[in-house]
Amino acid sequence: MATSEVQTVNTSADKAKLAGAVALLLGAFVAFYLLSGKGALAQWAALIVGVAAAVVVFGVSESGKQLVAFGRDAWRETKKVVWPARKEAMQMTAYVFAFVFVMALFLWLTDKTVEWLFYDVILGWRK
Repeated sequence: MATSEVQTVNTSADKAKLAGAVALLLGAFVAFYLLSGKGALAQWAALIVGVAAAVVVFGVSESGKQLVAFGRDAWRETKKVVWPARKEAMQMTAYVFAFVFVMALFLWLTDKTVEWLFYDVILGWRK
């Protein structure tokens, strides 16, 4: 049985990098709103530069490196997937639509049957 481990930030340098990334991100948003009187170009430039700096600082942290490694592994696994042919995909889609239609019809009939049973037969509200 595999054990699940929660990985946390251990080093103080890594914590400082993450805190710096968060501070840069917050600073970018604050600058965006503070520069509202300077024009849209200044606002968006400050936002883009701040977010880019936050991404770079996060990227050099251990958490950022792990995220990039995870993304690479996920991409590698996606390439291994054997995707269905168009015909198979269309058949499976048709099966799903048919099942949804049959299930909707079943639920509608069940709803109407229960409605008739309660309101007409048991309570006698509709005459």
